[in-house]
Amino acid sequence: MASTAAAIPDRSVSVGRILSRAFATMGSNPGTVFGISFAFGALPGLILNYGASTLGYSQQNLTTGVITPLFFFSVLAVTVLLGIAFSMLTQGALVRATVAHSEGREATFGEAAAAGLRVILPLFVVGILFGLGITLGLFLLLVPGIILCTMWAVAAPALVEERTGVFGAFGRSRYLTKGARWQVFAIGLMMIALYWAFSALIAVLVFSIYGMSELQAITARGLPIAWLVLSGLITTVLTAIITTIQTSLYVELREWKDGPATAVLTEVFA
Repeated sequence: MASTAAAIPDRSVSVGRILSRAFATMGSNPGTVFGISFAFGALPGLILNYGASTLGYSQQNLTTGVITPLFFFSVLAVTVLLGIAFSMLTQGALVRATVAHSEGREATFGEAAAAGLRVILPLFVVGILFGLGITLGLFLLLVPGIILCTMWAVAAPALVEERTGVFGAFGRSRYLTKGARWQVFAIGLMMIALYWAFSALIAVLVFSIYGMSELQAITARGLPIAWLVLSGLITTVLTAIITTIQTSLYVELREWKDGPATAVLTEVFA
């Protein structure tokens, strides 16, 4: 298949084309994209945060002895694991929606959700291994973590679309990103900048509503409802943008290495 890509004129990895594909997906199928982002991304996070807050889970309560270390770290572990599970489910569903748009059609909410649910267990394992690998790499003088992040950037989309299995997904991602890792790195920086910008937006809005002293008093009693609602809305948008960009990167790399689907079919039937 690699020869197919070489035979296609003016074929290179384009950051502009990746972003254009991502935003075209969101614009043409907003119900599915933002519905998935809210139902499987933002809403579970809101429920988890609200539940933990209601139970008194906070660093301040741990420090003052209101809750025990066992309770604190048990809630933390459950929250992290469920967070990874729902994050990967969201990613799997949005992969299907984005790839369907690239194929010239729009996936329904049910189709996208089913695609994520079918591979939720291997996606969960990919999420765990990805997180552990990147964390370890970042501890090793930072650079190894960045390298792994660029190499494994499209492991999840590859698993969803190609059913590669867990370790096959990492291998496929390593193959697809080879030769284009500066572009992958640039996309990664853009997504980090987006995350920081949205996080800063939440902070500015919450501080403008409550003020520092009032916010500290409210937070001690539990997370403000307004903060939860605002966080949920912004998380929905942010999840949709980042995940469709990541999948658009996968589509771009796949077409770059294997050739567009039409070119591959031409080669098969030639």
